[in-house]
Amino acid sequence: MKIAIIGTGNLGSSIAKGLIGSKSFTTLYLSDRNTIQVDAYKDVKNVTVTNDNTLAVINSDVVIFALQPKHINGVLESVASKITSNHVIMSVAAGVEISRIEKCIGSDKTIIRVMPNTAISIGKSMTCLAGNSKGIAKMDFAKGIFDLLGTTMVIPEEQIQAATVICASGIAFWMRLVRATSQGAIQLGFEAKEAHELALQTCYGAVSLLLESGRHPEEEIDRVTTPSGCTIEGLNEMEHQGLSSSLIKGINASFEKINQLK
Repeated sequence: MKIAIIGTGNLGSSIAKGLIGSKSFTTLYLSDRNTIQVDAYKDVKNVTVTNDNTLAVINSDVVIFALQPKHINGVLESVASKITSNHVIMSVAAGVEISRIEKCIGSDKTIIRVMPNTAISIGKSMTCLAGNSKGIAKMDFAKGIFDLLGTTMVIPEEQIQAATVICASGIAFWMRLVRATSQGAIQLGFEAKEAHELALQTCYGAVSLLLESGRHPEEEIDRVTTPSGCTIEGLNEMEHQGLSSSLIKGINASFEKINQLK
């Protein structure tokens, strides 16, 4: 499989790292005006780091555009003449609808919107996909790529914006919760390194319990809380201070913002 990534910023370089780690390509082109985040891959077998988007496109079957919304039209238009009906075009640009991509390269092309998160670099991404009519026909092919880099879900395009908030922005939300837990541990007397490890492993354990048991979070909470105990005391205080409400409001604020990017 010949893959190109156009745009090697944080998300593009994370996808590149995941692909290289999974060895899921025959050739990989990484193209950007500034390739600093992927220059370390210059000597990796079958990987080409370049500033030439056209070169990357004509030497690839799958082209992943990992660009900021304000830049994607110009880049798409600059390579449109080199994109054929045999290409599978994927975009991870937040807020950029398939119709906008079609206007740049043609509605007869295979186009799939992909929304992974930065955990794709370690093969742990939650990736959502949606496509135009030709893209839907290639969805199993697209899933095959991203299943190697985590978990995938095919959804209607109108849900991609919401998925971006829950899965991509969600990484930052969960990081902040881990950080807050470690700060609480420091206040209780642990050294910073110890606090970080305690918070991290407890978070990992909680997620693992849910994944392996298939139980609802409240079921697992009930297994920890005892009448008049310290756990329910802490949970109730967090809710009095607006923990769940603040998280939900933050998710909705992000959703409103991403809809302004269209």
